[in-house]
Amino acid sequence: MLVELSIRNFAIIKSVTVSFQRGLNILTGETGAGKSIIIDALGLLLGGRASADFVRYGELRAEVEGLFELPAGHPALAVCASVGVQVEQDGMLVVRRDISNQGKSIIRLNGQLVTLAMLRELGPWLVTVHGQHDTHMLMQADKHINWLDAYGEVALGAAKQEYGKLYSSYRKTRQDLERMARNERELVQRIDLLQYQLDEIESASLTPGEDEKLLQQRKKWMNIEKVYATVQDAYRSLHGDQKGMDWLGHAMGELERGVIYEEQLAPILETVQSAYYQIEDVVHKLRQLSYHLDFEPEQLAEVERRLDQIQSLKRKYGKSVDDILEYAATISDELDEMHHYEDRLQQVEKRLQELAADLAVEALELSVIRQECAAKLAQEIEQQLKELHMERARFAIDVRQTPDEEGVEIEGIKRLVDANGMDQIEFLISPNPGEPLRPLAKIASGGELSRVMLAIKTILAGTDQVETLIFDEVDTGVSGRAAQAIAEKLARVAQKRQVLCITHLPQVASMADAHFLIKKEMSENETKTIVTKLSEEETVTELARMLSGAEVTAKTEEHAREMILLGRERKAVN
Repeated sequence: MLVELSIRNFAIIKSVTVSFQRGLNILTGETGAGKSIIIDALGLLLGGRASADFVRYGELRAEVEGLFELPAGHPALAVCASVGVQVEQDGMLVVRRDISNQGKSIIRLNGQLVTLAMLRELGPWLVTVHGQHDTHMLMQADKHINWLDAYGEVALGAAKQEYGKLYSSYRKTRQDLERMARNERELVQRIDLLQYQLDEIESASLTPGEDEKLLQQRKKWMNIEKVYATVQDAYRSLHGDQKGMDWLGHAMGELERGVIYEEQLAPILETVQSAYYQIEDVVHKLRQLSYHLDFEPEQLAEVERRLDQIQSLKRKYGKSVDDILEYAATISDELDEMHHYEDRLQQVEKRLQELAADLAVEALELSVIRQECAAKLAQEIEQQLKELHMERARFAIDVRQTPDEEGVEIEGIKRLVDANGMDQIEFLISPNPGEPLRPLAKIASGGELSRVMLAIKTILAGTDQVETLIFDEVDTGVSGRAAQAIAEKLARVAQKRQVLCITHLPQVASMADAHFLIKKEMSENETKTIVTKLSEEETVTELARMLSGAEVTAKTEEHAREMILLGRERKAVN
């Protein structure tokens, strides 16, 4: 439950700290005092959107902080654990949100920084807010299925989950089939394009790494004349009359004659002899090399032509021959798939038919369970309305299916299906005896809508695990006995949940376990909202104001005391 709410520099609130308690917490005050501002501030702790407009004029930032007490096993504890937030054994969780005047927001859970997505995952488990917006949603028939499915969550859960998986596959397969049919003409054009590209690449007869080899060959042929001249010059310098070999042989002969007379010449002779035979081998290799360095201009031209062809392909299909060959393999696979288009189309059609058949079974099962839930919910709402002084009202939930030629065949009839199944849900009501059941949105008054909404919320309050419920002026358009009935209904809900209720009705306020007055104070320099927990006497005064308006008399105070006593008696009976 919400133990304490602290608000600073938020809108016209300068600094407010409110300690709530279990049971029914009533918030009252004149119009414009700031009651909705408190709900807006609390909404930020539940993941609402931040704005610089929330920051009080002249301040740097707004701060909203809430202390929640979570019982053992509460789903919010699992959410905290999943985002790495530690909650002590006492179950206390502090949610804090700071908003700068630049619109930036900082969120902390028990002092640990978290993201807005994490807070939005946690928020729905902390507090549920019911306001006039919910009443407006009752006017939208397409939203009624959400109310029904929330009521039947346990019964519908498994069937709805299985249906959802099938529907997702069915929808995707149907989209694939529609896309294939729509793109058939484009497919033919693409086949022509890819076939042309593949033919062009294959006609080139490329081999992996060919471009690198050709570049090396071109470099060789472009410089072969220089290499040939170098080889010839070196050969002529070493071989022939009066050349290197001739002089080296002459030196070797002289040393051979001299070594007979001087032994110290022997090592020198060995060196010269070794050099002679090495140079002789070099001359042989130069001669052999010169035979293979004949320049052929045609070969260079052929290399250039081939490189030009490859460069042209590179501009279209890849940076290298390997890239081109890889692209060719890719489009070859794509062409193979395209040539089997008819086969694939038939496969997708068959798959869609199989999914449609399975979907029909699941949709029918879901519909049967939903109709059972609808009958039970309608009966419970009707009972709740009786307790809210609509004794003779009849309530029903219309569960119908819409024929659709493009839909799924279910029990021999093609029906419209969507993510929720094949059912369209609409709430029907007959407020007065003798009148037929008609759509709620078309005939219900504002007071009747408020009571229907409260009936639904009362029923749903028993099915969820949220500890704190906020009712924001749900009694709009209601007065008299109906107002008293709403007050008693809220008090009954508050026996199981913590309830915060903003109201203008003294009947509702008289049932409070804790009463808070919200008022606005203005001076020459500033306007601020103040929240005060009322004592018993102050509660009497506030109720008297609500009964009579601006002027509080002894009679209205006496009436207020009587309402409080009656409220206590009714709560004791319930």
